[in-house]
Amino acid sequence: MTCRPSSFAIDVPDALLARMRQGERAAFEQVYRWFERPVFTLALRICGEREQAADVLQDTMLKVIDRIGEFRGGTDGAGSPFWGWLRQIAVNEALMTLRRRRRPGEDGDHLDEIDAIDERTPPPPAAADAALLQRALEALPANTRTVLWLYHAEGYTHDEIAALMQRTASFSKSQLARGSRRLRELLEPAAAPTLSPFREAAHG
Repeated sequence: MTCRPSSFAIDVPDALLARMRQGERAAFEQVYRWFERPVFTLALRICGEREQAADVLQDTMLKVIDRIGEFRGGTDGAGSPFWGWLRQIAVNEALMTLRRRRRPGEDGDHLDEIDAIDERTPPPPAAADAALLQRALEALPANTRTVLWLYHAEGYTHDEIAALMQRTASFSKSQLARGSRRLRELLEPAAAPTLSPFREAAHG
């Protein structure tokens, strides 16, 4: 199966970035329109609630406005792409939202061991639609669905997820194995075995 790129992978022209650095409102509005959907979708999958996802979207875009002067990449191959920089801000905002509402010991905080299962666990079969996938994800602990989404839909490695979530790579692998198994069970009735629900939902 060929994986689609992240839904954030939108090339932003250097000329538009320059206009943003100059504080041009129309340039920011253009970028907002391009990235509104991927940011909201990522936030919804991680946070599980539309109101919180909307807050993450707004906070992300405000930080982009405030920090655009710090971005040194571009489309000329120097540094990271703008979409990767923006996605990192969105992920951080969504994870901060989770931390603010999390209680001690919640969401499997003690689980740092790897299940006795191949860590290359394939993604679960596709859901009939994004709404079904969202309901299934909501049935999982917040940390578990975060790992699933970052790994399968956004292509982060276990080491990268560990750094983002302030955990260990073993924790990420354990959550991926357990979460993939549970999500597969939840989605099995609507399975279309050749597709990944994460990629379809991220781009659909």
